[in-house]
Amino acid sequence: MKPRQNLRIILLCILLTGGMLLHFTGCSAEIQAADLMEGIKAGPVGERASDEAFLLASADFAAALFRNVSASEQQANSLVSPLSAMLALAMTANGADTQTKAEMEKVLGGSLPIEELNEYLHTYVKNLPSEEKSRLEIANSIWFREDEGLLQVNSEFLQKNADYYNAAAYQSAFDSQTVKDINSWIEKNTDGMIDKIIEELDSSEMMYLINALVFDAEWETPYQKHDVVSGTFTRGDGTACDVQMMRSCETKYIRDENAVGFIKNYAGGKYGFAALLPDEAVPLEEYVAALSGARLLSVFSNAESASVDAWLPKFSYEYSAALNDALAQMGMLAAFSSETADFAKLGSSSLGNLYIGKVIHKTFISVSELGTKAGAASAVSMEAESAPMYDYTVKLDRPFVYAIIDNATNLPIFLGTMQIPS
Repeated sequence: MKPRQNLRIILLCILLTGGMLLHFTGCSAEIQAADLMEGIKAGPVGERASDEAFLLASADFAAALFRNVSASEQQANSLVSPLSAMLALAMTANGADTQTKAEMEKVLGGSLPIEELNEYLHTYVKNLPSEEKSRLEIANSIWFREDEGLLQVNSEFLQKNADYYNAAAYQSAFDSQTVKDINSWIEKNTDGMIDKIIEELDSSEMMYLINALVFDAEWETPYQKHDVVSGTFTRGDGTACDVQMMRSCETKYIRDENAVGFIKNYAGGKYGFAALLPDEAVPLEEYVAALSGARLLSVFSNAESASVDAWLPKFSYEYSAALNDALAQMGMLAAFSSETADFAKLGSSSLGNLYIGKVIHKTFISVSELGTKAGAASAVSMEAESAPMYDYTVKLDRPFVYAIIDNATNLPIFLGTMQIPS
């Protein structure tokens, strides 16, 4: 009898966002892995429009994930995509049962069962706008180990993920060619911004679930060359650094009891960059720790129409984190243990129990005056004019919270902290 092993499921959530991403134009290598979706077509499914229950559940998940990830990043930048993480986890939850399923449902959707969450997410993602100058692309894939006897995948699990998440599914030997295939898929679906995320595959790894999300947008009102000036940013530890500050007049002012900020729209007005600057007496960590889903929705939805003198530093950075601890803090425990995980609806193996080994979140963001496809901002002639009058001034010259939001629902697709501008 072969010894029982711990067979790990790995989740990868990959996010790219910015106003100056380089578009991938090369040819990625053809994937050699067997296509498990051959013969499986996405069928018609029920749809659920975003309502209060879904919006609050999604915002609660976003805030909780952000709080727990940021808590481990004292005086460092952080960036998560709640949508990306939720999609990868929801795909996995379709294979969960008993306590594992109950915990995942509670963390992801509160009181919403996975069957309803599938319909909400399918409808929400389908309706997210994606235009030439404000582009959001989402891709999902599942990779299974091919070795005979190790893993028998349930066809119902594949069908659900095809129906609701348009997921591709592949099976291969999890050898060096599989590493190439996964990296090639990631390169293709991140516009070439990430060409390698896996170096090798461990013998205990049975399955990879991958969500790749690319957001690439120009500003609705681009910055001109004279809008960018030298400035100083004071980090959380009190030290200062030089930055390039972008100044603009915005028309959406946001605030709560401990912060002020603004929303700057991207081209088309469907998405917005929201920034919140905590009061000087409130440390960023303390402000983030108090954020809730309801508070985020309230801040974004109650934007005041006003003239805002908005100062935003240019910044870009990469961020990578394992979400295991954050999700465990949120109540998702059974899925991470080889002793307690129950993914019987996903598949079975004669060699051991399936459990989630890692949830890896890799992100990149670039915020600048440049558009997605435009080069440097054009020089413009300047004429003397009277200084504009502003209702408010928000100068992001110390640590702040930011989000990229879907303006139709005010849900944050991305949430980050800026503490050390590059």
